[in-house]
Amino acid sequence: MTDTTAVQPSDIDIAAAADKQPILEIAADRLGIEGHHLDPYGHFKAKLSLNFIEGLKDRPDGKLVLVTAITPTPAGEGKTTTTVGLGDGLNRIGKKAMICLREPSLGPCFGMKGGAAGGGYAQVVPMTDINLHFTGDFHAIGAANNLLAAMIDNHIYWGNPLDIDERRITWRRVIDMNDRALRNTVCSLGGVANGYPREDRFDITAASEVMAILCLAEDLDDLQRRLGNIIVGYTHDKRPVRASELEAEGAMAALLTEALKPNLVQTLEKNPAFVHGGPFGNIAHGCNSLLATKAALKMADYVVTEAGFGADLGAEKFFNIVCRKGGLKPDLSVLVATIRALKMHGGADKNELQTENLEALQKGSANLIRHLENLRTFRVPVLVAINRFSADSDAEVNLLLQICAEHEVEAIVANHWAAGGAGAEDLAHEVVRTIEAEPSEFRLLYNGDMHLWDKVRTVAQTLYGAQGIIADKKIRARFKELEEEGFKDYPVCIAKTQYSFSTDPNLKGAPSNHVVPVRDIHLSGGAEFLVVKCGDIMTMPGLPRRPAAASIGVDEDGGITGLF
Repeated sequence: MTDTTAVQPSDIDIAAAADKQPILEIAADRLGIEGHHLDPYGHFKAKLSLNFIEGLKDRPDGKLVLVTAITPTPAGEGKTTTTVGLGDGLNRIGKKAMICLREPSLGPCFGMKGGAAGGGYAQVVPMTDINLHFTGDFHAIGAANNLLAAMIDNHIYWGNPLDIDERRITWRRVIDMNDRALRNTVCSLGGVANGYPREDRFDITAASEVMAILCLAEDLDDLQRRLGNIIVGYTHDKRPVRASELEAEGAMAALLTEALKPNLVQTLEKNPAFVHGGPFGNIAHGCNSLLATKAALKMADYVVTEAGFGADLGAEKFFNIVCRKGGLKPDLSVLVATIRALKMHGGADKNELQTENLEALQKGSANLIRHLENLRTFRVPVLVAINRFSADSDAEVNLLLQICAEHEVEAIVANHWAAGGAGAEDLAHEVVRTIEAEPSEFRLLYNGDMHLWDKVRTVAQTLYGAQGIIADKKIRARFKELEEEGFKDYPVCIAKTQYSFSTDPNLKGAPSNHVVPVRDIHLSGGAEFLVVKCGDIMTMPGLPRRPAAASIGVDEDGGITGLF
């Protein structure tokens, strides 16, 4: 079981000691992929060619399992760890399984969250590479994003034949780092030769529309089409201006040709894994690339993927955006919970989570039950995975099992952090049994022809437990304008805090009858969804008082230390 009290090897120590198999051998032995279809990045990571993926189209699809979680807390939930552990567990019981994960962003890695390659003995490796530069995908996305920004400024500098209104440019530059100083900037100082002085803003790379486009594109042609459809701003007569009018999409696609190829790595138990794409779950759609997931479904009997943050954010967007765009039909959802986190939702102090507290657990379980009810709204079978920690008492475990039984959901205690795939075998068996016994009747939460305002309200009322949504007259008018401009069929990507069902991060548990304020709307013409910002949400995070970067270093042998 997960142990936070006894001295345990760190995640990075476990990863460094791993007996990894060359990735070309993993590909050949486990997936039947010949070496010429792979572009190796060293011995243990490689990119899969798009030609090979194209050749998979006639194969049948495997079963798709989504791993999601309760509302996150500082106590931790272990969603990625569970995804890896379940994938290993399925392979251990004789099933051909792959996992699909997002790539970590350097911002959270050096900030507060740390890495995102799993933990304990349920990790993907090479862990340090994955958490740092990996295969350069994030850098390519940042370069493509910022090339477009430079071409906008350059177009205006050379006479502005498109009549772009400098006050209505919506495209921002990005950087893959938490840097609050870049949230609001002044640029182009120094005279006429440097452009026109103005206020500007940066986003973190994971929030870039280019990231969303990469993760939703079906192939290179679709990628370039979507890049051309990016709306960069508006003319003085309020006509939208697309990247294709600046002739930017070709060069942007050229920067992204390698990044579009899925990255193949392995788990600690030498099982194949795709780690590709990395949109944030609170300010973007929070799922790995559609290309990787669809390729995995053609190569494995079971594919386990995850979505960012709690089920109200990541799972909702996976269902309503990714499955809608990609024609996916998920077969099962696994809802990850820890007793520690549920006790925090029930009011327990962070420093007292080691102490048995049945009252807080009972109260906090309302958060789990809300997520369970939400997932059932999509008519996908659900299991609960209890990611157990060593301090969890038997009484607490039994109480949580009882609560789950009362709500007619199967709950399985998993120990993959400490035991790897062996600790998730019970969960794997139940996944297989449930999929075979309960066919999914997956449905979307809303139809494309519903009014945009009603789509947002439906998500807020159905999944957040809200009384309704509010917005000022200008925002309401913008919803109508977008429908008149032909974007009524777009799904909505709601950006809000990940720490609560409400827009107040301090409201734990399962708050109800709150009101969700819509603060802003952004049209993502290339990603083909509408970003709706609710509450106070930032697209450029900041670093904590003592960032994780302060503990990261390099030893005398050149090895990375302090990464977790």
